[in-house]
Amino acid sequence: MNVIAKNSRLPLFIVALALAISALLGAYFFWRPAPETGNLQGEEVAQKASSSADVAVAAAGMSNEERNATEALVRAYILENPEIITEAVEILQQRETAKRLTSVQKEIVAPFPGAEAGNPKGDVTIVEFTDYSCGFCRASVADVKRLLTEDRQIRLIYRELPILSPASREAAAWALAAARQGKHQAFHDAIFAAGPPSAQSIRTAASKAGLNLSEAEAFAVSREAKTEIESNLSIMQQVGFNGTPTFVIGNQILEGALGYEALKAAVKKARDQG
Repeated sequence: MNVIAKNSRLPLFIVALALAISALLGAYFFWRPAPETGNLQGEEVAQKASSSADVAVAAAGMSNEERNATEALVRAYILENPEIITEAVEILQQRETAKRLTSVQKEIVAPFPGAEAGNPKGDVTIVEFTDYSCGFCRASVADVKRLLTEDRQIRLIYRELPILSPASREAAAWALAAARQGKHQAFHDAIFAAGPPSAQSIRTAASKAGLNLSEAEAFAVSREAKTEIESNLSIMQQVGFNGTPTFVIGNQILEGALGYEALKAAVKKARDQG
């Protein structure tokens, strides 16, 4: 009976040991201090992890021999399957990013007036951070259009994130001007179709989109346009993503030209989660 009782408590130790390993990984990848500050944070996390393992050992009534055998087993598994370290780090990063996303969620889903598409009452909201100098953003245009065409319950919010060049910022400001005139989507499509933005291509795209050019030019240099762009840059820093395009779909943050199927799957996941 004692053997059965001990075996039934063994998973408790394994779980605690796994948590301890995750804590150590977190300490290494997320809280590595600068060389001049020493390694105090990492040591503190390691001590806490070791203490957690000690508590689990005591609760499971394990001997030192049993503990050593279990640690050897876990170590061997990690060495044979090192990819789980990368997987664990990715999960930790996703959780940390999700926490930061929660703090700005309301701000993200409140669009600049006119900078949206799809169904304004849709059950899933996609927020796309884009830069008109970004080739990957340009490559995503067709996939996003297809998604909106095939799924009429998606609300799409565009957030201008000019990070690649001065021309990016000028194009972003004109996109906001287009939004003010109710022609954001038309300008968005026209400027991407024109290739990398320039002073000339921006105004050509604005003409194709049917903007009042004098009004758009005045708004593009306004404080309101500057404030919106700075707000989007601040969101990027707060949430911690690295570039464009970045899609926020529910509690998911997806970076890069993902392709239609990946976007569709992300929408389904967000919808299933409610």
